[in-house]
Amino acid sequence: MSHLTPPRQLQDATAGADPDTAVTPDATAPSDDTATESAAEAKQAESPEPGADNDTAPATDTAPAADTTSTDDTAPTTDTKSTADTAPTDESAPPTPAARPGWFGWRRRYPLAARVVRVGTHVLAGALVLTVLLVPNRLDWITVRSFFRLPVEGLFLAALLLLLPSKARRITAGGLGVFLGLTAILKCLDMGFRQTLARPFDLVFDWVLLTDAADWLKDSFGHSGEILAVIGVIVLAVVVLVVTALAMVRLANLMGRHRSVAARSTLVLGVVWIICFTVGVQFGGVTVATKGYAQYLSNRVQYVREGLGDADVFKKQMAVDAYAKTPPDQLLTGLRGKDVMLTFIESYGRVAIDDPSMAPEIDATLKEGDARLKSAGFAARSGWLRSPVTGAGSWLAHSTFLSGLWVKNQQRYRTLTTSDRATLTSYFQKTGAWRTVGIVPGVRKSWPEGKYFGLDHIYDSTHLGYEGPYFSWTPVPDQFSLEAFQKLEHGKKHRDPIMAEIILASSHNPWSPIAHMIDWKDLGNGKVFYKIKKEGTNPTQVWKSAKRVRTEYRKAIQYSLDSLTQWMQRYGDKNTVLVFLGDHQPVPTVTGGSANRDVPVTIVAHDPKVLDRVSNWGWTEGLKPADNAPEWTMNKFRDRFMTAYGPQPK
Repeated sequence: MSHLTPPRQLQDATAGADPDTAVTPDATAPSDDTATESAAEAKQAESPEPGADNDTAPATDTAPAADTTSTDDTAPTTDTKSTADTAPTDESAPPTPAARPGWFGWRRRYPLAARVVRVGTHVLAGALVLTVLLVPNRLDWITVRSFFRLPVEGLFLAALLLLLPSKARRITAGGLGVFLGLTAILKCLDMGFRQTLARPFDLVFDWVLLTDAADWLKDSFGHSGEILAVIGVIVLAVVVLVVTALAMVRLANLMGRHRSVAARSTLVLGVVWIICFTVGVQFGGVTVATKGYAQYLSNRVQYVREGLGDADVFKKQMAVDAYAKTPPDQLLTGLRGKDVMLTFIESYGRVAIDDPSMAPEIDATLKEGDARLKSAGFAARSGWLRSPVTGAGSWLAHSTFLSGLWVKNQQRYRTLTTSDRATLTSYFQKTGAWRTVGIVPGVRKSWPEGKYFGLDHIYDSTHLGYEGPYFSWTPVPDQFSLEAFQKLEHGKKHRDPIMAEIILASSHNPWSPIAHMIDWKDLGNGKVFYKIKKEGTNPTQVWKSAKRVRTEYRKAIQYSLDSLTQWMQRYGDKNTVLVFLGDHQPVPTVTGGSANRDVPVTIVAHDPKVLDRVSNWGWTEGLKPADNAPEWTMNKFRDRFMTAYGPQPK
């Protein structure tokens, strides 16, 4: 044998065995103790680093054997004695370990524990993939029975991976795992959005709302809390993607090692799925054979398509305006000389009036308000409007009400506020008969859209003279905002009539702590509210109980209503006209998941002629609309209001 010719090696006894099965050193050891120990030490030095992949057995044991056979058959034989002295024989070569030693060699020392961990990891990987495929995207749909289903998507993935060669199978499994992780994150976003906005996350329009969520965290928990929460969310998202990818790769490797068993199992389960789907087998009212994940993805694709095409639809709607060519002197003639207040009460929805747990207290507050207004010579008419949003998105409701268009997403809002479409407020400005102002205490930074709405002057949270504390999200209590409006605009002498857009924010989520009414003379610069806030509730404690959340919400609505009716009683006069409404329903925690989007709307006036103009609307007398009062979509209000208070036919 030449000195260049490697010695003939017998095929490893463990070749083809399960690489996850640990091999004990004594299982195939030769009888020569000295040679065995030397070979084991050499093998130990060449063993892979702890943590190396052990899902596939080394492929270097058999290839040299083939080369050796060829060489031995053709090469001349040299000094066999020297060769034997320098190269180990086949009998003395130790077996190749089929399992990596693990960190600190724990797999070799504890083979039973290693096997339990390996099997347990396979089970967890399978459970994770099934969970992603089966979990609904709504918290109220998640039940134990929802996980006892057979997803056709899992069978399809298994069949696909079985058809692929080893390397392609691993790459495909990793990509599919990342995709499953992304859909898991999307389902979590859907759950969160349904809890706050009663709708799923919109992949086209809702990314900007994540910034608003970060602002809410900052207002509620401070800058440090915001940073920690954002970092935590990012880390969690990365972990989800990595874990789902690793789970898919592990399952793919398992199927590759047991291809025949996996193929038979997939075929059997496929037949079972077809039978269950055809017969309609159910378990506890839940269909066993499901294709819910595929349907979820299909719906998502459809939503994206509709979102991408929504811009063209909305632009066509914006071009239609019945009053665009009306001369200014023929606009809003029925309100000339009046001070008109268009006031939004945050989260004032139908649930406040209809819910049995809140209705008695809210009803009492509305009756007290009616009594105050009546004592000051005012009357009211009320109805219902259907908001385009629920839970949040106040600016979308405001722009819907003022523009006469259905502004249901952020893209429509941006398109609207960069257009020349006239709003109810800008029509007041166009007449030249009113000074138009905005009282917007919820605005704490630049608001370029304010110019679009036709407001001559805007008072944000920093220009109302308030030096008191924030109440969670709310920068300025409603009572102080209305008093500031009185001092800055309404109370001035020798002024022009005013049209004011006023946004009352004290009833904004999370409704804890909330202010309460004090003597108007004691408001001062607002520092009196520090004591009131200190006496208030802690939002962290309140939100541990849905019942407490509803209670605090109800109190916040009562505070806003009391602030408004007391202001009218105190400062209103014969020329004051108040239009107030809720912008949207509160979050599902308060509504109980109701899909109703109705909000109350009321017109209050001292001059009977103002209410006579809307007598044919069928609205209810007083501040509380009847259950059967007319329900309009919010975008219908602008044109009906313009018609009612425009020139009357003779």
